[in-house]
Amino acid sequence: MLTTVKHAVLGAQMLFVAFGALVLVPILTGLDPNVALFTAGVGTLLFQFITRKTVPVFLASSFAFIPAIILGTQTWGLPATLSGLIAAGLLYVILSGVVAWRGNDVIIRILPPVVTGPVIMVIGLSLAPVAVNMALGRTGDGSFELFAMDKALWMAIPALTVSILVATITTGMMRLLPIISGLVMGYIIALFMGVVDFSVVSNAPWFAIPSFTTPEFNLEAILFILPIAIAPAVEHVGDMVAISNTVGKDFLKKPGLKRTLLGDGLATSLAGFLGGPPNTTYSEVTGAVALTKVYNPVVMIWAAAFAILLSLVGKTGALLQTIPTPVMGGIMTLLFGAITAVGIGTMIRAKINLNEGRNLVIVSLALVFGLGGMFFEFGEFKLQGIALSAMIAIFLNFVLPAEKSEDAA
Repeated sequence: MLTTVKHAVLGAQMLFVAFGALVLVPILTGLDPNVALFTAGVGTLLFQFITRKTVPVFLASSFAFIPAIILGTQTWGLPATLSGLIAAGLLYVILSGVVAWRGNDVIIRILPPVVTGPVIMVIGLSLAPVAVNMALGRTGDGSFELFAMDKALWMAIPALTVSILVATITTGMMRLLPIISGLVMGYIIALFMGVVDFSVVSNAPWFAIPSFTTPEFNLEAILFILPIAIAPAVEHVGDMVAISNTVGKDFLKKPGLKRTLLGDGLATSLAGFLGGPPNTTYSEVTGAVALTKVYNPVVMIWAAAFAILLSLVGKTGALLQTIPTPVMGGIMTLLFGAITAVGIGTMIRAKINLNEGRNLVIVSLALVFGLGGMFFEFGEFKLQGIALSAMIAIFLNFVLPAEKSEDAA
């Protein structure tokens, strides 16, 4: 009984570590936070079942898909966008089958750092204007002012500052909570400024089934979103290496990358069927595992159960919706910059030599095509942005010959 209570408490702690990032994605993209909580919980349970309760990870909202969800819902609507998210999960399933057939190294051969690095950078940089607009008190596209700029910055800058301080000068468990710490600070200031409206919270019921959304098949949305799944698929491999090093077990061999990719993919597709954001393994939770030295996957099952229970509280999503836009914008300026830095770090760790013409061409065109507005039209379908960046990087990596060594005769 004591062990069960201990696991439950540790599970609640893991959910708390993941909570800020988990709910940030639906808040930024217009999805229902309660649905995101539900799909994170169910997705984690599905992952644990497929991997036979061997890997202590928690799955929740992926930041990599934020631009796709925002642009997709604006272009085709949420139901159509969800079909693209489902397809992204199925791509993981296909990669799982390829790994089962050809081995773990096939992922790196198909998607080397020279491809994934610039694509991840485009994901982060493409949303930089959205973050700045929100921090300045405007809507994400900058078309409408929600708060006067001076008031907005009084909320955005403290939220950003606290997130930076928590991420850089704190230690232990606190260092894992930069997002939620910044949210709390910004929210407190917003309360003192009198700009928080609690009417939506008082009108929300205590118990409510999350507002699930049924997807609609849309080929354009699928082709737009599918390439974006490339970056988080490779990130998944890195996460598995990180948790393996933390625990001291090689999870790439047992249960194997084929099972972890399958679990991640099915969890993502399931989320799409219900109206939630795609799932990914959370590095924050891996950090908490390293600090607490609690390696039992049962703890993650408890975290998933608490996420599902919290998703049934109607006032949860309502309270999250009261967070003022500038508070979110302040934190996003750091968050999207951090995603960009991950892309840079991917190339640095792999020692990508940009003095080589081949590498320079791949990185250059992936960045400029992805950020500069380049597009290709095929009938009514338009390939642009992150999807175009990923496709051009993959194509060039396959067709450009490797440079010969200077020592070659």
